[in-house]
Amino acid sequence: MKKYVFTLILFVSFTLRAAADEGMWLPLLLGQQVYNDMVKKGLKLSKDQLYNVNKASLKDAIVIFGGGCTGEIVSTQGLVFTNHHCGYGVIAGASTVAHNYLRDGFYARNMGEEIPGGSLSVQFLVRIDDVTKEVMDSLKGLSGQERVTRQNSVLASINRRLSDTANAIETRISPLFKGNQFLAFVYQIYRDVRLVGAPPEALGKFGGDTDNWEWPRHTADYSIFRVYATKDGKPARYSASNVPLKPKWSLPVSLKGVKDGDFSMIWGYPGGTNRYESSQGIKLATDINNPTLVKLRDMRLKYMFEEMKKDPGTKLQLASDYASVANYWKFYEGESKQLIKYDVYGQKRKSEETFARWAATRPEYNNIFKDLDAAYAAWRPYALHRVYMTEGVLGSPLLAFAASLQSLENLMVKPGVSSADIKRAVDNANNSRANFIAAHNTASDQNIIASVVQMYYNDVPREQHPVGLYDAIKSEYGSLDKTQTYQRYAEAIVKNTMLLDDRKWADFVRNPDATQLQQDLAYNLANSYLRNYQGKYLPAYQQFQTRNNEWGRLYLKGVMEQDPAKAKMMYPDATFTMRVSYGKVASYSPRDAVRYDYVTTMKGMLDKYKPGDYEFDLPADFLAKARARDFGQYKDARTNDLVTCFITTNDITGGNSGSPVINGNGELIGLAFDGNYEALSHKLAFDKDLNRTINVDIRFVLWCVDKLGGASNIIKELNIRK
Repeated sequence: MKKYVFTLILFVSFTLRAAADEGMWLPLLLGQQVYNDMVKKGLKLSKDQLYNVNKASLKDAIVIFGGGCTGEIVSTQGLVFTNHHCGYGVIAGASTVAHNYLRDGFYARNMGEEIPGGSLSVQFLVRIDDVTKEVMDSLKGLSGQERVTRQNSVLASINRRLSDTANAIETRISPLFKGNQFLAFVYQIYRDVRLVGAPPEALGKFGGDTDNWEWPRHTADYSIFRVYATKDGKPARYSASNVPLKPKWSLPVSLKGVKDGDFSMIWGYPGGTNRYESSQGIKLATDINNPTLVKLRDMRLKYMFEEMKKDPGTKLQLASDYASVANYWKFYEGESKQLIKYDVYGQKRKSEETFARWAATRPEYNNIFKDLDAAYAAWRPYALHRVYMTEGVLGSPLLAFAASLQSLENLMVKPGVSSADIKRAVDNANNSRANFIAAHNTASDQNIIASVVQMYYNDVPREQHPVGLYDAIKSEYGSLDKTQTYQRYAEAIVKNTMLLDDRKWADFVRNPDATQLQQDLAYNLANSYLRNYQGKYLPAYQQFQTRNNEWGRLYLKGVMEQDPAKAKMMYPDATFTMRVSYGKVASYSPRDAVRYDYVTTMKGMLDKYKPGDYEFDLPADFLAKARARDFGQYKDARTNDLVTCFITTNDITGGNSGSPVINGNGELIGLAFDGNYEALSHKLAFDKDLNRTINVDIRFVLWCVDKLGGASNIIKELNIRK
């Protein structure tokens, strides 16, 4: 066991690939050979400058921003750059119709004008501890659900031991290589984060859904925040007495620009990949999961967009949710196309067949494909049902809120529960409802409910339907093959539910009654779907997950034993833990007779401009300044224009949004915000030829801040290198 754990650490530490662009490397285990390759390609920093626990290093400038993005410290006063879409919720939340920062942009001229970010936080990585041996020793001889239960208990215990709530220290262990290695990531969390600046939405989302996941791109996808702390530098909740954080490290900003072939390094928190997925998993994704998700999100976006076009207030209300739904609607559509185009399923099958021949004489591995096939055969009939629950039923804000009340109902009908406990639960539900109502758009949601109930009826096998639900709809609202039936049903739900009626809800809060909740049309519908799924299909999914994870752990362990040379070319899947990828600025040719340059410019942005268009309109002051070509120190010498975005070969995924793109000198040259459509299989399979990361050029960001926003105070705060 000791030798096995040690080998795992080594194969991460001493990995060297012929093409270094693929891979999300752990900075703690950045081996000498990998570091030497980075230096060969243009890195000028020492290993200690990249990652060091005992003294300041570049890793101290990289933060988890909010719940799912990356940010970077860019000044000695705690200034943070990240993407516009990462700060979108805070910007929208701070906006009103009278002061619409989302539409018009915002810049604080001094620290007193900065806007509190509410629940927004940033997390600094303190250190990474390898706890593999401790965890593995506790799991000896265990498999299946017994192993899962024991592992969860052990990880929770270690997390508690390495955390310090009083000092805002939180530890989260990440299982790597499908549970063959365990690293503890220790974070310090700062909860006073304030909005400093953001471009108008027309710039921050320029191109909208049409340009999403596409190159060429011309989007000013940035926002600016500041981290505050107590006067002695400790984390604290928002207080007027807090002061800007003095960080351990901040990134200097380069105005030197990029050229084809330049070294590029991206640090951040890639959210999740599954590149060691089985062929069966690829097939399930392309056959069922992805197409169903895309279909349901397409429906939701349609009805949201219809209402957003009608009224500025509605657009503001739905903007954040719409952006969130739209982002991965297009992603999963593109992912399926790429997986099929390059026959990733077939490639996986060949690798698995080779492994099966090797494993035939090894008892630990010789049955794993038989077990995998059985697991998928048992789950596949219910896979579509699960997507309909997560993306359809719970895709309706009203039904999602109604479903959240299930625990309240369970409490109210449970014998012996005190009135004090019920009151606490009702108070929590009341608080949740207030947030739900503030964000809810009834018109769009009513259409979503009508559509999802009809789509579920048509697509999910009849034998999996909630017993009696559709018979009841038919008897009261009409034929199940007519759209009007579902429209009438959804209208009745919205009109009669107490969840949308302040007076009825207030009566319920004063006198909580389980029967009243159970008979509510919205709750009854959500609960019918939910209890049907929970009782019959959730246990099947949990069993499938356990069996599939066990297979993945054993398969990956076997692969490393089968081919030690291949093991040295492996890197752990992304797990929203700090990683570094390195590559270069590079143009590419996605298809015959097409070649994309590595930068886009202001000229291209103006060429895309469409007056009044939802996605390609531009503010009048922006147009005036762009056409005047007053680019000053931000102008690019090669193009004689303002570079807006550029592309690199770096390996990133969701969670890297807002990540710094850093040159060989450790200087910030851009912010990563997207990938290209031709390589959207990257969560499951990396495309070494076509993969590109799309980044907003830092010179475009600073031009917008300086020339367009007039926020010279922000520019003066930066360490700018020319």
